[in-house]
Amino acid sequence: MSYKIRLHPKVDKFLNKLERDLSVRIKQRLAMLKNAPFRFLEHYEGEKCYKFRTGDYRALIDVDQSRKIVFVRVLDHRKKIYKNK
Repeated sequence: MSYKIRLHPKVDKFLNKLERDLSVRIKQRLAMLKNAPFRFLEHYEGEKCYKFRTGDYRALIDVDQSRKIVFVRVLDHRKKIYKNK
């Protein structure tokens, strides 16, 4: 059974502000998490979440294994992501 991808409303808004091709590329990379999320995720030091890298952008992600949900709670440029968590 595959995981469902859920985006925080701020993440969805951020993606809509990006250039279309960049937004599509990030969404395609996030879709890769549906089948095997832990293959692409790294544990984020000091937090109970994971980080996901795609180009110059980073996402902080929670995974609910019992309900099979990958929740993208923060997405931003790599220079800003760790300041805004």
